[in-house]
Amino acid sequence: MKQQFWQVVVLSTVLCTSCQEKIPEQSPIEYSVLTLTPTNITQMESYSATVRGRQDIEIYPQIEGTIKRVCIKEGQLVKEGELLFVIDQVPYQAALQTAIANVHAIQAQVENAKLNYESKQFLFHEHVISQHDLSLSRNSLAEATATLEQAQAQELNARNNLSYTEIKSPANGVIGNLPYRVGTLVSPTLSQPLTTVSDNSEMYVYFSMAEQQLQTLVRHYGSIEKTITELPSVQLQLSDGSTYEQSGRIESISGILDLQTGSGSLRAVFPNEKRILFSGGTGNVLIPNIQQNVISIPQNATYELQDKIFVYRVVDGKAINTRITVHPVHDGNNYIVTSGLKPGDVIVTTGIGLLKEGDTITIKNEQKKGE
Repeated sequence: MKQQFWQVVVLSTVLCTSCQEKIPEQSPIEYSVLTLTPTNITQMESYSATVRGRQDIEIYPQIEGTIKRVCIKEGQLVKEGELLFVIDQVPYQAALQTAIANVHAIQAQVENAKLNYESKQFLFHEHVISQHDLSLSRNSLAEATATLEQAQAQELNARNNLSYTEIKSPANGVIGNLPYRVGTLVSPTLSQPLTTVSDNSEMYVYFSMAEQQLQTLVRHYGSIEKTITELPSVQLQLSDGSTYEQSGRIESISGILDLQTGSGSLRAVFPNEKRILFSGGTGNVLIPNIQQNVISIPQNATYELQDKIFVYRVVDGKAINTRITVHPVHDGNNYIVTSGLKPGDVIVTTGIGLLKEGDTITIKNEQKKGE
């Protein structure tokens, strides 16, 4: 019995001691808030694109013959007029010499026919020969002259053929594949070209835009011509996800829509001095779209519930759950609010997960968008 008594006394003492200790009060949670103000946002609209050289020229031989020399290498930079290939010249040199000899021979025939005609003219005036004989000599001269013209044309053709044995670059550019080697018999009917010369100093980037987007863009600037001249510079996102270091410009907008896709074709041009861009590549053209007087909020100020997006507005010091609709900004950090909020509203930007409807908000930091 005494043991139970002392246990009660000890327990009471412990309880009294605990009651005398102060229970620390939990500090209120402070929240950062944002006062909404209209702002201008530049979004980069992305369009799938293909990259082409300013001109890709396929090189075919204009005559038949065996390749004697390949004067370039794949990927080599060449200048306009630089020698690329040499085709066996021997048969074409012989053909030219024959053509020249024929011209000389026929020139002699023309001279003889001319002397004969002049002689016939004298005899005709002396009434030695008839008009018929004079006409025959005149026709012989005309025939010889025509034969000379044919021979001269053959000589010109032979010279051209000989010149075609030296295949030269038609433009500045970069050499493509070289499928044919020395000793290969080639002709104008080859299934694939000797090579391709790509002018890659500037690159054409082709992309399409849906009819509605294209109409909105052109309407904003007033005409296709003004759109081309006034549209800001565009960027090119490469296939590896990086952004090309130099900006480009829209150079042309097709006035005809594709009947199957309902989209219009556009072409941008980008400088390529460092040869980073390759003809045949792919990427995305990024066009700036400036939206004025919109409400922008950070994405971390929102939360999702059943595929709907909400924020907490601060009204009379209380957290009010508010549903909004948004349009994502391509920076991955912000939203453009299309409904649910207005300028002057105050929203909570930190500690969203700790809040519930009606909680009192103790403001730690207040800022306006853009500060």
